[in-house]
Amino acid sequence: MKKILLTIGLTTALALAGCSNDSSDQVENGETSYSEAVDHTIIGIEPGAGISVTTEKAIEEYESLSGWTVELSSTAAMAAELDKAMENEEPIIITGWNPHWTFAKYPDMKYLEDTKGVYGDVEEIKTIARKGLEEEKPEAFKLLDQFNWEVEDMEWIMYESKESGDDIAAVAEQWVADNQSKVDEWLEGVNDVDGVEIELVSTPWDSERASANVVKYAMEQKGFKVTVTPVDVAVVFESIANGDGDASLAPWMPITHKDFYESYQNDFIDLGANLEGAKIGLVVPAYMEIDSIEDLEAK
Repeated sequence: MKKILLTIGLTTALALAGCSNDSSDQVENGETSYSEAVDHTIIGIEPGAGISVTTEKAIEEYESLSGWTVELSSTAAMAAELDKAMENEEPIIITGWNPHWTFAKYPDMKYLEDTKGVYGDVEEIKTIARKGLEEEKPEAFKLLDQFNWEVEDMEWIMYESKESGDDIAAVAEQWVADNQSKVDEWLEGVNDVDGVEIELVSTPWDSERASANVVKYAMEQKGFKVTVTPVDVAVVFESIANGDGDASLAPWMPITHKDFYESYQNDFIDLGANLEGAKIGLVVPAYMEIDSIEDLEAK
């Protein structure tokens, strides 16, 4: 089994600026703006993550975001703050994306219109493989090439893990058992193997942990011995390009991971989208009466 020098990624996170009930009341009464209520702060995820980099670009591009900052935190902090904010109908602005369990729990959240197209339109999550995989492990390559699923599938796994407290891997294993007809489509024409080792390189984010573990359990039905290795997003591309890992299901394109993708695109094989309909942007609860990034106010 190839060994990858792990750079354990910063956990995918959304976190929210604390807003009191007083600030919410003041917005409703016209005494202050949503921008002031959230202290001109967008709550993002880890530095270096695609959506964090894109949000920094948005602050540069939009006059309405002049003077704003991106606050970085953790998924646990986000979950606690989001629950509290939604319960109290407090104003919040976060960096958000689909698929993510927050949209399964709070379907009334909405993206602010991105009139400048900084965040791009609908994204897709791609499968990439190291050069030589098709020749050396053709059955694995074929299965990976045939893997595809829906946004709702991924979000269900993430939400079920959040609600049940079970690890993403355990929920993914159950999803495979419950959706064998869909799994069979990925396995079509793939011959059984005897312990062929495959290393899937992933990010530590719940969305990518879901896809990696679903494919792991599907591949095990054909006799593969699969390892899922979580690393920082930059290392995902580097490891596949260098041949240290076999494949990854984690790249978001054409915006989120554009810089990483373009840096290594000549050194890996792009198998195309495994999920379509992904999206990133600035997200607010539906009860906030704003619709566009340009509805915000510079500091």
